[in-house]
Amino acid sequence: MRIAYQGEPGAYSEAAALLYSPHTETLPCKAFDEVFDAVVQKRATHGIVPMENSIGGTIHRNYDLLVDHEIPITGEVELDVVHCLQALPGTKLEDITIVYSHPQALAQCERYLKELGVTVEAVYDTAGGAKLVAEQRLRGAAALASRRAAEVFGLEVLQEAVQDYEYNITRFFVIGGALPTDGNKTTIVFALPSTPGSLFRALSVFALRDINLSKLESRPIRGRPWEYLFYVDIEARRDDLPCARALTQLGEFAKWIRVLGTYKGWERGKVQPGG
Repeated sequence: MRIAYQGEPGAYSEAAALLYSPHTETLPCKAFDEVFDAVVQKRATHGIVPMENSIGGTIHRNYDLLVDHEIPITGEVELDVVHCLQALPGTKLEDITIVYSHPQALAQCERYLKELGVTVEAVYDTAGGAKLVAEQRLRGAAALASRRAAEVFGLEVLQEAVQDYEYNITRFFVIGGALPTDGNKTTIVFALPSTPGSLFRALSVFALRDINLSKLESRPIRGRPWEYLFYVDIEARRDDLPCARALTQLGEFAKWIRVLGTYKGWERGKVQPGG
């Protein structure tokens, strides 16, 4: 198994990959698009991409990429994110005037950074911010990244767990590879006609069969203003009879529907399928 992820070594996506499969080989990529390309081109057997954060919300780009590629979702990971303010060794907290990190990390530490009174600058990756500070020997600068990133790039942690809320969890999808036999969640995407009650009717096919929906996300259809796709996470296998019947009924009136994958939902504290 070789898992592609976005970011530098020490990125949270790398940590999620190793949490899913502790002894796997990892492949760093500059952008989310490159993670999908690595799987398509078979430079990696799997990819891992963040989908949403409990503080910062949805990573919309990756929902778009799921539709753009014919790669199934085959797994799920939830990672506890602990941001560390890190800088060149010997730097004092009062010396910091600018902080580099990914936009999501900056959003998750917004209150802390405001109290610190620093300028913030977004970069492509949390660990990439650490790499920037280390390689350019930036004095008076710090990065928000994981403790492992500080170790990788030789930085000193000035403060740990600086996110605004204690519970900071990022949910990832594993893409590519074989569909699991013990899957218990399904993600679908569909488009509906713009008619009164169409979304109510779509969701009712699951409610009437007592199937729980754990997430509903809408995204614009690019090139078609004010038309939307709906992504839904279903707590059931796609081939469970009630779920299969619900999908069949939905397909009767949806403009189109696609199953993005059936996978095993993350169970915190337990050994996962990839491990």
